[in-house]
Amino acid sequence: MADYPYDLIVGLETHVQLKTRTKLFCGCSTQFGAPPNTQTCPVCIGMPGSLPVMNRRAFELALTAAVALNCEIPEFTKWDRKQYYYPDLPKGYQISQYDLPMSRNGWLEIHDPKGRFAPKRVGIIRAHLEEDAGKSLHDEVAGRADSRIDLNRTGTPLIEIVSAPDLRSTEEVRAYLTELKLLLTYLGVSDCNMQEGSLRVDANVNIHIHAPGGTVATPIVEIKNLNSFRFIERALAYEARRQYEVWQQTGKKFGDEGTFKQTRGWDDARGVTFAQREKEESSDYRYFPDPDLCPVITPAAEVERVRREMIELPAAIRRRLEATYGIPAYDSDVIVAQGRAFVDYYEAVAQVAGDGKKAANWVTQEVLRVLNEHGWELARFPLPAAWLGELVRRVVAGELEITRAKEVFNDMVAHRRTAAESMQALGIAQVDAAELEALCRELVAANPKIVADVKGGKQQAVGALVGQAKKKNPNANPNEVRRICLELIAQSG
Repeated sequence: MADYPYDLIVGLETHVQLKTRTKLFCGCSTQFGAPPNTQTCPVCIGMPGSLPVMNRRAFELALTAAVALNCEIPEFTKWDRKQYYYPDLPKGYQISQYDLPMSRNGWLEIHDPKGRFAPKRVGIIRAHLEEDAGKSLHDEVAGRADSRIDLNRTGTPLIEIVSAPDLRSTEEVRAYLTELKLLLTYLGVSDCNMQEGSLRVDANVNIHIHAPGGTVATPIVEIKNLNSFRFIERALAYEARRQYEVWQQTGKKFGDEGTFKQTRGWDDARGVTFAQREKEESSDYRYFPDPDLCPVITPAAEVERVRREMIELPAAIRRRLEATYGIPAYDSDVIVAQGRAFVDYYEAVAQVAGDGKKAANWVTQEVLRVLNEHGWELARFPLPAAWLGELVRRVVAGELEITRAKEVFNDMVAHRRTAAESMQALGIAQVDAAELEALCRELVAANPKIVADVKGGKQQAVGALVGQAKKKNPNANPNEVRRICLELIAQSG
């Protein structure tokens, strides 16, 4: 945004599907991928006379998420009907929460290991429970332009997490969503699979323009149903530029006559947002308490139990890894982003290796490379942490130089062998110190020109001696060869 004289202002509404087997108010399955309209019942499609019953597991998962987001948990919360008409909303209303949400006033800390912005807390205005609507399937590509309705998602439990308008760049937006997704997956609250609709984002965005005479705020736009981080970043960047250009052309600002909050969609193929409708106010939904559902009482003791039993969260794990193993923020971020099992694997490797940084290098580079190449989960990786830790320990101890260690690693993975077994199979053995020194004396004596070059200040010339040593003995450690040769040359007359 540096090319434009304005500040980007973003607040996000993140809709997260809770990881339950059944829907929020009925017993229908939430499994993804079933044939259309096969996971419905009179309750979730709103047949007359049917009555909803709250899914206790959904409330427990939402409570866990709210506590992890540092939210206040009121003792009393209720259900409300949010009324609007869409073809994929069979009841004509959505059961949600309005004035008494189950949690509010929290925060999530975000950071950037690349240092593009300082760590900051993003406010959470509220996190409330609600049911999902169905899905409209538009067949415009085939030329018929017809639409079909799949009600399988209707009634699926969601937690809607509403951030304060604290985000100031697309980098901060990505960091917030990345941290939120990581937190919820660690907690087991949701799988956050964006391809399956388990995490969807609406972005409220406007800009504050640094105009002569003071700051000018443009009307707020809500960009709906963004289902990938890439789409979100592109949509926000485009929308900020669009609002700035509209202001340049019209001079209108938020609050002027004829300016309205607007809802827009995102067309990724064209790279533009497009107008859908004027943005609704809460009064347009005619909220009122749902008469078929009892309020929920959450005792303070229950909240304390959830807080007491909370697992170690990603931010705390990163801090602990950095303090315990001496690794930089970038490494801890990569390790934690892979999930709790990967963290445990790294720690086991580091403890055997005796060097946290070198262990981090191997798991974030070589282990991840193998996993990505084969499309494996960590559970399929063939090397126990103790085996990899032993290989790294040999590197740390100087028994193996890095090039040969990678040969050993690849052999270990291919044949599921220990480091010792792979070294034996590859004919790799540690060269005796006396043998290595004798080899270096021979090379120094046989190469007077290289010796002269090194004495003349060309330290890099010693690389030729290292190359000759490797040809004579592939097991020679190049770092040791370099060190011994330089010492011998310094001692020579």
